[in-house]
Amino acid sequence: MSPEQRIADLGLTLPDVVAPLAAYVPTARTGDLVYTSGQVPMVEGKLHQTGKLGVDLGVDEGRAQARICALNAIAALKAEIGDLAKVKRIVKVVVFVASAPDFTEQPQVANGASELLAEVFGEAGKHARSAVGVAALPLDAPVEVELIAEVS
Repeated sequence: MSPEQRIADLGLTLPDVVAPLAAYVPTARTGDLVYTSGQVPMVEGKLHQTGKLGVDLGVDEGRAQARICALNAIAALKAEIGDLAKVKRIVKVVVFVASAPDFTEQPQVANGASELLAEVFGEAGKHARSAVGVAALPLDAPVEVELIAEVS
């Protein structure tokens, strides 16, 4: 089953690529690696939720926002390579979580992105990951996700 079919089976639709918020491009390819720029939880051109984890959002809400970010990263990846079946492996994912000073559940929030990537790409979606707590993200986004994919 293709990654696109898995996305449809999950009841999801790949969104349009989120337009850059500043002076950068959505993806950069070098050799067999595609790097996505950080993706915030934009849905139809608007930030889905704002705020900090541990203050405005709980872990489950943060996980859902990370899932939206990952879907946006997949859309950017598809725009770069044309066919998601060309993804050999998701190599690395970095998840930034806007967090209250005492919030320590960034890995659980990041699971929203990691789980979606595994659902879409199967074994090829399993990756190395960093989950980082930060004071603030662009537009007051609660989560931002970037990834590196090996492609054919």
